[in-house]
Amino acid sequence: MARRRLTPLSRILIVALVVGGAYFGFNFLKSNGYLDSIVPTENNNNNNNTNTPPRNNNSGDDNTIDIGVVTWGGYAGGQYWNKGFDANTNSNFYKDYGFKVKFHVLDDFNASREAFKSDEVDLLWNTIDAFPNEVGLMEDYDAQVVFQADWSRGGDAVVVRREIKNVADLKGKKIAVAPLTPSHTFLLWLLDAGDLDVNDVQIVEMPSAIDAADAFKSGTVSAAVVWSPDDADCVAKVPGARVLESTKNASHIIADIFMAKRDYIQKNKAKLQQLYEGWMKGAAEINESDAAKQEAAQILADGLGMPYDFCYDAINNVRLTTHGDNMDFFGINTSYSGVTGEDLYNKMKNVYQVHGEAAGAKSWRLIANKDVVSGVELTGAQHAAEGKKTFTNVTEEDKTKEAISTKAVSISFRSGEYKLDDNAKTIIDLQFTDIAKAFSNSRIRIEGNTDNVGSRTSNIALSQRRAQSVADYLISEHNMPRNRFIIIGNGPDKPVASNDNETGRAQNRRTDFELVAN
Repeated sequence: MARRRLTPLSRILIVALVVGGAYFGFNFLKSNGYLDSIVPTENNNNNNNTNTPPRNNNSGDDNTIDIGVVTWGGYAGGQYWNKGFDANTNSNFYKDYGFKVKFHVLDDFNASREAFKSDEVDLLWNTIDAFPNEVGLMEDYDAQVVFQADWSRGGDAVVVRREIKNVADLKGKKIAVAPLTPSHTFLLWLLDAGDLDVNDVQIVEMPSAIDAADAFKSGTVSAAVVWSPDDADCVAKVPGARVLESTKNASHIIADIFMAKRDYIQKNKAKLQQLYEGWMKGAAEINESDAAKQEAAQILADGLGMPYDFCYDAINNVRLTTHGDNMDFFGINTSYSGVTGEDLYNKMKNVYQVHGEAAGAKSWRLIANKDVVSGVELTGAQHAAEGKKTFTNVTEEDKTKEAISTKAVSISFRSGEYKLDDNAKTIIDLQFTDIAKAFSNSRIRIEGNTDNVGSRTSNIALSQRRAQSVADYLISEHNMPRNRFIIIGNGPDKPVASNDNETGRAQNRRTDFELVAN
């Protein structure tokens, strides 16, 4: 999902060349009589000047929904239900609803956006994390989110060289990443989980995740945010390299969605609801049946011109969302306590604005159109939302397993006490709860730490009770699985500052949140 950004001057020059070329080309054809049969002149007036010109799309058919996609496995539900990428009468969309669907592969970011603006495609891919950066650019087109297609589950990964064991080791290192893309989003989340930010690392901007992988393999950077299967290729070709983290664990960060213009939605709401219904049926079949997944992989291989194995793996690296998942994503299911589209949109809007981006981002209420999802009713287990990950009982190995990241949070307890007050709960929610939800497939190790005032034995017991009280809050308030948590009481044994003064002792009275691969 690469983003290639043009400068304002480049855009002006391109527009000028296109307009100028079109003008002189038109006049040449007209002056030589080539357009007499289709362009009215003083001697060729067919009295049809008031007719609306046909839509400018590649299908040229008003009964066809044109959808812009990229080389990605997350759109397989729609492509499988359509029996291919091209508009065809064997499509289940055509058989069930009477319209055709055509998928246009538009891997070049700028070309895909121009296709959307010029009505060459009716729906276009995006990711909810990157959408805040585009809302302002889409002001004249009033783009809205209509449904979610997938969650990335391994499709995005951070590869590192052998000397990097955890997020803290990224400090000061060069990291290749495509800016303002899902890759950038993933990196920002991972740095936050490890108590770092972009100022602690050296960002090397790349045109795409593919270019980031090439930079890593060439040895010019210590880490890179890449797509699958480039992560495996990087590990195979760079001695000692490994995947530090991927969206297999960071399971609720990258959400692929489709957007459409508000005007198009209003005029085609019933048709869009049918498109969504069929798409969800296709996704459910693939999720339930490996035979369907194999058929979908072959459809992707034919439509994308990629090897079958690549396409099968691409589908396995996402969660094809169901109707139930979409109900959760749009906040229609009010009992859902996980990550919603609004959560991610608002989080990344704020993050990117801190970095000087997303200036034109609007309220979620203005960019999210729930009518398509809420207007469809699909029942049955195959259409239910994804269940919570099941964690096995904590083992002794889990207690000492290397953490991917560590985030220290200062939670104030009264002397000798371990219960959380409202202020402590607020601190947890502001500094860690979002991370815990986003990395929902990772275990969380909570380590309580104290200063050295009092006996070591009593401090160890107290620190363990404090760590447990934090876990109990996340379990009861945010409905997280109990077996997800590893509780450790270090007492005074892991100081980060001197215990000889009050400033140092205050730093040592902390709670460490660690993400541990499951």
